[in-house]
Amino acid sequence: MSRKAKTQEVTEVETAKVEAQQAEKPKVSRPPLDWGTVLSWGITGLVIAGLVLVLLNINPFKSDTEVVEVTDPNNSLNIPLPSLASGMPVDDLIRIANIDTTVPEGVRQFAVKYTVVPGDSLFTIAKVYGVTAESILWANFELLNDDPTFLKEGWVLTIPPTNGIYYKWKAGDTIEKIAEKYYADPEEIITWPGNNLDVANLNTENLTDVNVMIPGGYRDVVSWIVPVDFAPRSGATKSIAGPGGCITPETGPIGSTFFQWPTGATYLSGFDFTSYHLGIDIAAAEGTPVIASDSGTVVYAGWNDSGYGNLVAIDHNNGYKTIYAHLSSILVQCGQNVTSGNMIALSGNTGKSTGGHLHFEIRSGSQYINPWQILP
Repeated sequence: MSRKAKTQEVTEVETAKVEAQQAEKPKVSRPPLDWGTVLSWGITGLVIAGLVLVLLNINPFKSDTEVVEVTDPNNSLNIPLPSLASGMPVDDLIRIANIDTTVPEGVRQFAVKYTVVPGDSLFTIAKVYGVTAESILWANFELLNDDPTFLKEGWVLTIPPTNGIYYKWKAGDTIEKIAEKYYADPEEIITWPGNNLDVANLNTENLTDVNVMIPGGYRDVVSWIVPVDFAPRSGATKSIAGPGGCITPETGPIGSTFFQWPTGATYLSGFDFTSYHLGIDIAAAEGTPVIASDSGTVVYAGWNDSGYGNLVAIDHNNGYKTIYAHLSSILVQCGQNVTSGNMIALSGNTGKSTGGHLHFEIRSGSQYINPWQILP
């Protein structure tokens, strides 16, 4: 047998073996196609595709050649409006007003009530509420009568929402009159949110007996101090100041006009110098030593009837006098000469006072001098 014939025979034998092996493998049967499932998946796919188009704001049916009408303002039609009917008042027109007012965060729009507790002072209450002591004083005139120094436990104070006058409206008042009276801006009164005024249809007739905030307004305050006239070397008589006055010597040490702080502290614990508080309240706990601010003659030493409590007054025999008030103890006598730096008293909380401090005044003739301008 030729080589070619043998090769062909081998090939045929191997082919027969492969076919036999394939014939021995089990046939895998396939389930019939479920058209219901196919249809369900198709519908689900269409719904998902539709949702995606909606989310993307895509309209598959929108024409790419959609025409957008552009109006030329230069060529727009000028259609005349109908004229007002004869006799129709202008106020009858409907007006849409924007009465929104921007108010900084944290700003109160309305007044609140505060009950005085032991240890309170007008100064500390004002600091807590972020307003001036004057604003609280003005809002409570019927209770305090412009006296900032005396608070009683249990009193209920009205705390205004901002600095200014918290005013009870009276019949016949107008925005212009009240603004002029209290040196305020009429627009700020109108636009203050707590006043609830309609800028589009301003009507103040319904404000009678209603409290209105006058932001930034102010008025003069009646001084709570009853002036005690200390003429040079004449003393203060009992009829003027109380039982602490006396007849003083005709001569005495003359002050240097270089005043020193009457206590160790050089800062306030209450009211500053104002038109109604003609001195400064220096920080001094009860029992703190008080010294003569300059040399002179004691012209008053004792209880004072005008709200100062225990008081020492020194005439410096050069036109200046100094006042030391609300003392717990007095260490000098009326008519006594003192030298600058001598201890004259202990600080306290007597008279119209809430909390230990020293009320200190400097007077020149009939004038009250701001101590900050004199003290070192």
